[in-house]
Amino acid sequence: MLSAIIKRGSANTLKYRHPWIFSGAIKKINGSPVMGETLEIRSEDDEIIGYGSYSPVSKIAIRIWSFSDKEKLDESLIRQKVESAVNFRSSRMFSRNSNCVRLVFGEADGIPGLIVDKFAEYLVCQFLFTGTEFHKDIIVSILNELVPNKGIYERSDVDIREKEGLPLSVGVLSGSEPPDSIEINEGSIKYYIDIKKGHKTGFYLDQRINRLRVANYSNEMEVLDCFAYIGGFSIASLKGGAKRVTSVDSSSSALESLKRNVELNGLDLTKSETIEAKVAEQLRKYRDYGKQFDMIILDPPKFIYDRAHLEHASRAYKDINLLAMKLLRKNGILATFSCSQPMTEELFQKILSYASADSGRTVQILEKLSQSPDHPIALNFPESAYLKGLICRVI
Repeated sequence: MLSAIIKRGSANTLKYRHPWIFSGAIKKINGSPVMGETLEIRSEDDEIIGYGSYSPVSKIAIRIWSFSDKEKLDESLIRQKVESAVNFRSSRMFSRNSNCVRLVFGEADGIPGLIVDKFAEYLVCQFLFTGTEFHKDIIVSILNELVPNKGIYERSDVDIREKEGLPLSVGVLSGSEPPDSIEINEGSIKYYIDIKKGHKTGFYLDQRINRLRVANYSNEMEVLDCFAYIGGFSIASLKGGAKRVTSVDSSSSALESLKRNVELNGLDLTKSETIEAKVAEQLRKYRDYGKQFDMIILDPPKFIYDRAHLEHASRAYKDINLLAMKLLRKNGILATFSCSQPMTEELFQKILSYASADSGRTVQILEKLSQSPDHPIALNFPESAYLKGLICRVI
């Protein structure tokens, strides 16, 4: 069988079951594996460590599916892992009172590089590395057996594919093509989303719980929702009793969708204002005008993709949070997030402390937030913990 021999020091670290093997940790590849093909992973002492998929282009040369010599990477193992992930979501709170859920969360579910989201009667998949791409047909077949759906749509249009030597890929994998607009619900809140052209797979399911937590503070508040997209936090704030919500985003189409979502929920459009602008520029305008708010939500897109750009990203996070602190009335609420995986919770909190000092405001942390539980964090894969948030009181 095709195999990879792992250098002695690197093999020792695999006892902690981290599923990535970098190219520098490989002593030798036996055979001529093609992209995505299965490798038996062995130590220099010829002990079987497990089985993984080969990626000759990426720095992450092997992604491990199994840490057991008894669990070979085949259709049976893939089925077992997908079924376990899907059944767990189906049997727990994730699907109650909602028709959308993340069914598979990559390495955290032991399925490297596979994302599967369910939106109403459609599934959306991302195949992010060579192994899942290699087994795509099997995975789609298994999903069709496990999850009733009208269609499975692929949104593998992310930069990481190019690092794997894979082309971007978008389109129908099975069933019918989804409509341009699909109605989903999270409890009593409804949204129209576009799974074909929207951000990521169409919507930010990872903020499900946080939208409810933030909404608990919005009653009678004048709220500013920055990076509003199609209105996740804006709608939740209005539902929570906000006096007025101003939503800022650089995308006119996203803001049009936001307006539709306000109407979909039967909310008062006169309480909702949308502004098409870059957030940092709009925050500076508000500062110059002397405008203030009771509550500000900062949910920016990923500012950083690797540690090489951490310093620059840290300045960007500090900038918007400093401006927000200055714009809040006394005892105002700041709900601030980072979805950049290299940005640790500790560093994020430190950045906010610097912003607090420079703003001349005292800031208290009221709640620490993370990703919704259908995006579980695997202890053997700390990279699965990427979303961090704080709800703060600005005195």
